[in-house]
Amino acid sequence: MIWLYKKLLDRSLAKLVRRGSLQVLWPDGSRSEYGRTEGLRAGIQLKTNEAVRRIALNPSLALGEAYMDESMVPLNCTIHDVLSVLIDNQSETWLPILKIGEATRKLLRPILQANNAIRARRNVAHHYDLNGRLYSLFLDRDRQYSCAYFTSDEMSLEDAQLAKKRHIAAKLKLDRPGLEVLDIGCGWGGMALTLAREFGARVTGITLSEEQLAAARARAAQEGLSEQVNFELVDYRAMNRQFDRIVSVGMFEHVGVPNYETFFRTVRSCLKPDGVALIHSIGRFEGPGATNPWIAKYIFPGGYSPSLSEVLGPVEKSGLRTTDIEILRLHYAKTIAHWRRRFAANRDAITTIYDSRFCRMFEFYLSGSELTFRLSDHMNFQIQLVRKQEALPLTRDYMVETERRAAQIASTAN
Repeated sequence: MIWLYKKLLDRSLAKLVRRGSLQVLWPDGSRSEYGRTEGLRAGIQLKTNEAVRRIALNPSLALGEAYMDESMVPLNCTIHDVLSVLIDNQSETWLPILKIGEATRKLLRPILQANNAIRARRNVAHHYDLNGRLYSLFLDRDRQYSCAYFTSDEMSLEDAQLAKKRHIAAKLKLDRPGLEVLDIGCGWGGMALTLAREFGARVTGITLSEEQLAAARARAAQEGLSEQVNFELVDYRAMNRQFDRIVSVGMFEHVGVPNYETFFRTVRSCLKPDGVALIHSIGRFEGPGATNPWIAKYIFPGGYSPSLSEVLGPVEKSGLRTTDIEILRLHYAKTIAHWRRRFAANRDAITTIYDSRFCRMFEFYLSGSELTFRLSDHMNFQIQLVRKQEALPLTRDYMVETERRAAQIASTAN
């Protein structure tokens, strides 16, 4: 039967690869080449017939697994080169087997993304409760694990992440000290601490990750901000206090489509009548889709990057009013490119924490994610929300002024 799976995979690759070229060395020693000679060239060696079978039947899942267990290895190139060819071509040609897989996953979304409080905590632990040293080896110093904001191509990762935090703070209109802020999905505390330190806010950060909670509390104590910033292990659905401002960065991707109405109704109930909220999330340009099965299994179980059409309906039903939407194009591709280079530079150290298979998993994840933002349909969006239209000025000038003022104060202090 292996000839049948080889023929199926051969036909799929012949149809898919039109730009650049991909060479395949099969388990029997034969070679095939797909595409044209111009453009990016890459190659893979398939070492086992089982790898051929699994990739032919379920490429979205099996390609990453084959790279992890080394039954598929890049041939005279890197996994980044391989994925560059495949993802670039996939944006133009969707194979029937890929369409069927995505359609099936879309039908199963109510089950796959039913992230109740118990499942949400388990999903968070899967990725965010990894050894904290891992993240320090490829993120910026503040451990911002979300899209940075590059105002120029030359910006360092540290500067771009700081610019992101100030960009978001400007949209929150933190125009006086002492405003109470809820940070939903506070990560390692960087956003909360910045809002307290630079804008005088009093912040409550909530997370479902015990690793992140411990690190965030330690950072607050180290900076002398424990009285101003409080971190709690709480599900967003359990919050019953009101705040002047609400911010959520990189957490909405874990909410799950069936819970969008609950999420935004919770935001509304926790927001004071004259309050402002800002949601920063990964999204997609091309309408509703489904999470890649390899990402769902190994990286972000229960995760999903929504289209705006899926988000705005629940916002409207919640009673919140959308006052500003910004699309960040390519910023995340640039961010992940920094992470990928840092991960590669520290690969030996990371191998001592986990193992080589884990490193291959993370390399596949980082390369695939970067290229999805660079070559495919993913982006980031920021949605500003209020309960009352009068909560904000008529124009966006205050945002620019706030960012500029924060940068000037910081440069003077340095």
